[in-house]
Amino acid sequence: MLSERQLLILQAIVDDYIRSAEPVGSRSISKRDDVSYSAATIRNEMADLEELGFIEKPHSSAGRIPSQKGYRYYVDNLLFPDRLPKGEVEQIRELFRDRFQETEQVIQHSAKILSTVTSYISVVLGPEMYETRMKHVQIIPLSEQKAVIILVTDAGHVENYTFTIPEGLRTDDLEKVVNILNERLKGVPLYQLRQKLVNEVAAVLKSQVSNYQQLLTVLDDTLKYEKNDRVFYGGKTNLLTQPEFKDIEKVRLLYNILEEDQLVQQIFRTDTSGIQVRIGHENDEKAFENCSIITASYSFGGKDMGTIGILGPTRMEYRRVIGIIDFISKDLTKILTHLYQRG
Repeated sequence: MLSERQLLILQAIVDDYIRSAEPVGSRSISKRDDVSYSAATIRNEMADLEELGFIEKPHSSAGRIPSQKGYRYYVDNLLFPDRLPKGEVEQIRELFRDRFQETEQVIQHSAKILSTVTSYISVVLGPEMYETRMKHVQIIPLSEQKAVIILVTDAGHVENYTFTIPEGLRTDDLEKVVNILNERLKGVPLYQLRQKLVNEVAAVLKSQVSNYQQLLTVLDDTLKYEKNDRVFYGGKTNLLTQPEFKDIEKVRLLYNILEEDQLVQQIFRTDTSGIQVRIGHENDEKAFENCSIITASYSFGGKDMGTIGILGPTRMEYRRVIGIIDFISKDLTKILTHLYQRG
């Protein structure tokens, strides 16, 4: 158990190092208005904190920096998230004032806002497309032999597939197909589309469309849908401005992971409500051992749908970032809920 004096000194070291990115010495701590101890007393306490593993001494420096254990203790016991200043609240809400028509637009915009106001990398995981529903389908002829089918979900996600038009299928047949699909499949979860196609749509196609069997095969192939989450990024180059990332090899490893959407989904996806903070080695990937990840879930329609997150150095402005991510995740939930109810 740390003494009151050690807690004050640890908090001072973390706060000063986050602000300056420079090792913190006993003399600079003694000059703080909220510290009444001598530099000698502080040095003794710093030695004890170092022995306990909460701070460490970088090479060729008389000062100390927080260890990952120190950051963990700080986040769990000493940190109270900042209440966002009124001006910053207005700035974020102004960025959200665009009239978005689709869920995916809102989520993509949120990633940009989050990276802009924090100056770190933002990662926002979109809704699980496996569980979203079909909104409508269009079929557009490209030539006498080819057409494209466009599938739009209630999350605003768009997929398109080019296919060969079955021989003997006329333009008015394609119009009938579109009407049948929209009538029978609108609102159906994506993972149920193929089942509905076989069980309900096939009989209708048979009665109204020539060469329905070939068309059914095309549609069956087209409506295959694998479970997939969308990943949206903001400020991918922001970490390059941080002094911790001057090592090109560290940067290369980190950005290699950010190119692998499936791996990013595994790292950032959270099934827990509230704010989650993972520091340094608590992240599974070696490339993130000098990084912290802060995440929160957002939802609409009464269910958790995705994750909003920040990737930054372990020397992160935890107090401010946690306040921002909490605020944005709640605003995002409100906007998405409004879209969901309106749709």
